[in-house]
Amino acid sequence: MSDEKTGVLGGFKEFLMRGNVIDLAVAVVIGAAFTSVVSSVVKGVINPLVGAFGTKDLEHYRSCLKGPCVVNDAGDAVSGIPILWGSVLSAVLTFVITAAVVYFLMVLPMSRYLAKKAARARQEAVVHAEAEAAEVALLREIRDVMVSQRS
Repeated sequence: MSDEKTGVLGGFKEFLMRGNVIDLAVAVVIGAAFTSVVSSVVKGVINPLVGAFGTKDLEHYRSCLKGPCVVNDAGDAVSGIPILWGSVLSAVLTFVITAAVVYFLMVLPMSRYLAKKAARARQEAVVHAEAEAAEVALLREIRDVMVSQRS
C-alpha cells in the first residue's frame, strides 16, 4: 500500500513538474485576460457600430416567440417568450474575433516556424547523410589501398 501511494504521489509530482501543467495554467490565465479584452472590444466598438443601424446595443435585439413580450425594468420577461438573439450574436462575434486573433497571431506564426524548423532539420539530415556517404567512400578507398598493398 505504501509503495502504491508513493507511486501515485510520485507520478503526480512528475506530472506537475513536467512543465506542461505550468504552460497550460499560463495559457488559461492569458486566455481569460484576452477574452475580457475581446469582450470589451465587441461591447465597446462592434456593438455600437452595429447599433448605429438600430438599437444602442446588440444585446437589446430580441424577438418575441409567443404573445406580446413584456419586459420589466430589470430586463426580465414578464409575459411572452423572448428570443434574445442579440446577445447570442454578440457572443458569436466575440468567439469569432477571439478565434481569428488566436489563429493569426499564434497558430499561423507557430506553424510557419515549425515548418521552417522541420525544413532545416531535413536539410541538415541530407547534409549529414552526404557527409556520411563521402566518409564511407573514403574509408572504402583506404581499405582497397591497404588490401592492394598486402597483395
